Amino acid sequence: MALQCGIVGLPNVGKSTLFNCLSNAKAQAANFPFCTIEPNVGVITVPDERLNKIAELVKPQRILPTTVEIVDIAGLVKGASKGEGLGNKFLANIRETDAILHVLRCFDDENVTHVDGTVDPVRDKEIIDAELQLKDLETIESRISRVEKQAKTGGDKDAKLAFHVYSKIKEALLRGESARTVEFDTKDEAKAANDLYLLTSKPIMYVCNVDESSAVNGNKYVDQVREAVKNENAEILIVAAKIESEIAEFDNYEERQMFLNELGLEESGVSRLIKSAYRLLNLKTFITAGVQEVRAWTFHDGWKAPQCAGVIHTDFEKGFIRAEVIKYEDFITYGSENAVKEAGKMSVEGKDYIVQDGDIMHFRFNV
Repeated sequence: MALQCGIVGLPNVGKSTLFNCLSNAKAQAANFPFCTIEPNVGVITVPDERLNKIAELVKPQRILPTTVEIVDIAGLVKGASKGEGLGNKFLANIRETDAILHVLRCFDDENVTHVDGTVDPVRDKEIIDAELQLKDLETIESRISRVEKQAKTGGDKDAKLAFHVYSKIKEALLRGESARTVEFDTKDEAKAANDLYLLTSKPIMYVCNVDESSAVNGNKYVDQVREAVKNENAEILIVAAKIESEIAEFDNYEERQMFLNELGLEESGVSRLIKSAYRLLNLKTFITAGVQEVRAWTFHDGWKAPQCAGVIHTDFEKGFIRAEVIKYEDFITYGSENAVKEAGKMSVEGKDYIVQDGDIMHFRFNV
């Protein structure tokens, strides 16, 4: 499952610095490779120490972590929803992503000019919000015009449901609120909303780019962002992108870790960002382990065994028979698959088994 996160933000807020911070992660360790697909797209692996610990026991030929694509999306200016600047390109690129990483400038630096003259992360957030909301409003109004007559005069239940959902979202957008803030009463309503693929319904993480001294606890600007987004289903991450990108350039891993510890950080902003993105999207990881490879696979929280089998290959899902499941903790405790079996700790699960994060899976299938 290819996960794609788009980095957005106004000019001079640290968007490119964050992207460079991620790209420099290739030097951190074998667990954090990064490659460039296009000038503004990179692939970074999801940090997961469990893979290394399993590999120490299995001694596979290779380790394959799961990956996330990071896209440095073209900058935005006021009027982007009407095509100003690179607006149309910006909106097209952001529509293709699974989640938004919205970088907000939360630092003072007289040598870095702000496009609007002063540092105000809440104002910056509202500028981009407004452009995306205006574009979504166009979409909603177009959809409403298609179903309104049927909903009001006919007996079409689907049209009535759609009209109700679209109207609810339109009201929120007109209030200057994003679609992700709208709550629905039923699963059918939520599905009708999700089928719109609105820009402001995408999961969002606000990345507060701070100075070095604010890397751990944040500052007044971060507090302002927290207050502004408290009603959104959003993650907030504090990153000192400039200093972290410099640290990531060091060749020695221990030296990099030492500098991070001096900042008061246990792990890099890259690692924290990817983990936060997984929480934001309700994603989990299951693992396959053998002498050829130890590999991580991404799935949505709540998926059942056949769906997860399909992540590996569609034939696995079509011909699913059963899944042999070992809990990660048991594998580490007993040291091998055979030892786990002998201890009676391997379970055999059917189609209704809900896969858990860290499950070590072996699928039986027949097609």
